[in-house]
Amino acid sequence: MKLTKEEKSWILYDCGNSAYSMAVATALLPIVFGMFDNVGTSMDLGYFNSLASIVIAVLSPILGTIADYKNKKKRFFMFFAFLGILSTLSLAFISPDSGQWHLLIVFYVLSAIGFSGANIFYDSFLVDVTKDDRMDKVSSRGFAYGYISSVIPFGISLLLIFFLGMDKAIGYQLGFIITALWWGLLTIPMIRDVQQRYYVQPEPRPIMNSFKRLGSTIKHIRSYRTVVIFLIAYFLYIDGVDTIIKMVVPYATSVLGADALDTFSLLGILLVIQIIAFPCAILYGNLAKKYSTRALITVGIVTYIISCIAAFFISSVWHIFILGAMIGSAQGGIQALSRSYYARIIPKENSNEFFGFYNIFGKFAAIIGPLLMSLTTTLTGNARVSIFSIIPLFIIGLLVFLALPKEKRIDSDPIGS
Repeated sequence: MKLTKEEKSWILYDCGNSAYSMAVATALLPIVFGMFDNVGTSMDLGYFNSLASIVIAVLSPILGTIADYKNKKKRFFMFFAFLGILSTLSLAFISPDSGQWHLLIVFYVLSAIGFSGANIFYDSFLVDVTKDDRMDKVSSRGFAYGYISSVIPFGISLLLIFFLGMDKAIGYQLGFIITALWWGLLTIPMIRDVQQRYYVQPEPRPIMNSFKRLGSTIKHIRSYRTVVIFLIAYFLYIDGVDTIIKMVVPYATSVLGADALDTFSLLGILLVIQIIAFPCAILYGNLAKKYSTRALITVGIVTYIISCIAAFFISSVWHIFILGAMIGSAQGGIQALSRSYYARIIPKENSNEFFGFYNIFGKFAAIIGPLLMSLTTTLTGNARVSIFSIIPLFIIGLLVFLALPKEKRIDSDPIGS
C-alpha cells in the first residue's frame, strides 16, 4: 500500500511520541524514580499515572468538542505536544541527589498530560488523512513504525546508560533529552503537512456552544448504540493494555528483585518488545482486512489474558523475554485496530468530540489498572498477585466487545449542531 504525503506525516508523529511512551513512561522514569532515597517503592508510580489520567480524562471531551471547529484541531494538538516535549526535557534536570522527587513527578505528570492530550487530536486526524477502507492499515502502520523507530532513541539512551554506569543518573537524564528531541523533530511533518478536513463551521460564542453540543451528545448518546457498546468494551480491555505498558518495569523489578533482574537486562527486554511489535502491528492490519477488525481485536485481548496468567509464574529473566514477546505480538495491533475501528463508526465532522470520549474512556480506564496493582501490592505485600487484579477487566471487556453489532458507520450526526 503506497502512502500519501499526509499519511506519512501523520505516521511520523507516531514515530516521535512512541519514543516517549517507551523510554520515559515505561523504562527510564521508573528507574530514576527508584534512585531517590526518600521514596517508597517504584510501584507507587501507579498513583501518579492515575493522577495524570484523571486530568486528561476530565479535559478530553471538552477540548475535543471545542477543537471540532474549523482550524482549531491543529492548535490544540500543537499546544499539548509542546507541553509534553518541554516537560520531558525538564525531567533531565532533576537529579536524584537533589532529593526533589516531587518536582520530578510534577514534570512527569505534565509530560503525560501533554502526551495524552496531543493524542486526542492526533488520533482524530486519522479521519482527515485517509479513507475508511485504508484506516486499519494506516493506523496499524502508525503503531508499527512507531514501535520500530522508537528503538533508535531508546537504543542510543541504553548505550549511554551502559557506558556511563547503570547506577548513575546521568545516562538516564541524557535519555530524557534524546527522547524530547526525537519527539520534537518528528512532530514537524505533522504540523506542516496534515490539515483538518472535517469540522464544524465557526459560530458566535464557540465555547458556550461547544458545551451545548457536548451536553446534547451526552444526552442523546443512546442514538450511537455501536459507539456506546464499543466504548464500554474499550474502557475495560484498554485498561489492561495501558497498565501493562506503564507497570511492566515496576512489576518485573518487584517480583524478581534487583539481584535476579539487572537494569540493563530489563531495558534490553523492553527493546525486544518494541522490535517484535513492529511486524506484528503490520500483520494485524493486514489480517484485519481478511478476517475483520473485530476478529483481530478479539485475538489481541485473548493474548493479553494469557500473558497476565503467565506473568504470575515468572521466575527468571528468560521468562520475561518470552512474556515480552507475547505482549509485543498484540500490543500494537490491538491499539491500532481499536483506533481505526472507532474512527469508522463515528461521524467525521465531530471526530474531535467523539475522540474526546474515546480518550476519556481510555484515560479513566488507565486510572483503574495502575491503582488496582498498587493497592493490591500494598494490601497483600506481594507484588506478584497484583497482576491478577487486571485480568477481569480483559475478560469482561472481551464479552462486551463480542456483543457489538455488525460494523456500521454513522454518516452524519443525528443530533445536529
